[in-house]
Amino acid sequence: MILCSGEALIDMIPVPTVDGPDGFVPHVGGAIFNTAIALGRLGVRTGMLTGLSTDFFGQKLTVALQASDVDVSHVVHSDRPTTLAFVQLNDGHATYEFYDENSAGRMLAPSELPTVSDAVSALYFGGISLTCEPAADTYADLLRREGANRAVMIDPNIRPGFIRDIAAFRARMDDMLGRADIVKVSDEDLDWLVPDPVSMQDKIERVLAAGPALVILTRGSEGATAYRADGDSVMVAAQKMTVLDTVGAGDTFNAGVLAKLSEHGCLTKTALRSLDPVILTDALRYGARVAAVTVTRAGANPPWADEV
Repeated sequence: MILCSGEALIDMIPVPTVDGPDGFVPHVGGAIFNTAIALGRLGVRTGMLTGLSTDFFGQKLTVALQASDVDVSHVVHSDRPTTLAFVQLNDGHATYEFYDENSAGRMLAPSELPTVSDAVSALYFGGISLTCEPAADTYADLLRREGANRAVMIDPNIRPGFIRDIAAFRARMDDMLGRADIVKVSDEDLDWLVPDPVSMQDKIERVLAAGPALVILTRGSEGATAYRADGDSVMVAAQKMTVLDTVGAGDTFNAGVLAKLSEHGCLTKTALRSLDPVILTDALRYGARVAAVTVTRAGANPPWADEV
């Protein structure tokens, strides 16, 4: 089982109203939630570890996880509110305004972490859940406790506006990236992680030197490149689609990569260190195909396996 550990929230998506101004329609979402949903729909055994509210929106999130075949036995429930993210779309690209204070997800504490099942073979982290304390420290603690013998993927998806203590965030992120096997970054993430005026290749090499077996750099319509610790790399092109919006595209790409690596039996620490370039290319291409379907739909709505 791949255990996706991080935020689940409600995306408030703008839609035109009969009076003219946009209204907002609630859609289940959150970077880690989206990846869990996508994995479940792709037929991969998947679970979610997060803090969910018992309110109306929290119940909606729980039902959505179960409907996409995601195990919810690691979910921690509380009566705190659900995080809301109001989305603005400009030429298909999304920006967000979050309402997250005192939420069920953000306030998840280390003492509330459930025992991780022996069935869990891989861990996935990322999103705003690695930025906002106290939950960010809780997920870092989870990785230290449970990541030594499980494959680990992290997508930092850095949002500078959420970072209140840059030094603390960098220390936590450096520790987590050093324990990861796969790190997926955008060029913006990479520039934030390595702010020195050096080349993109040098920045990637610095991240690899921290410990990961793979760094995957995504560049939207320019495709994705995976860099290996041994110095080799593989690149795949993005699939051309009519884009409705990009909400959840990166999260779905991650799910496709994890799904294909799992299918090949390569989602282990040992296998990722000696990964066949053909298998790695196959995983990147599958991630691109899955993401290409998602961007043709409103909100984060990953495809089922038979739609890819």
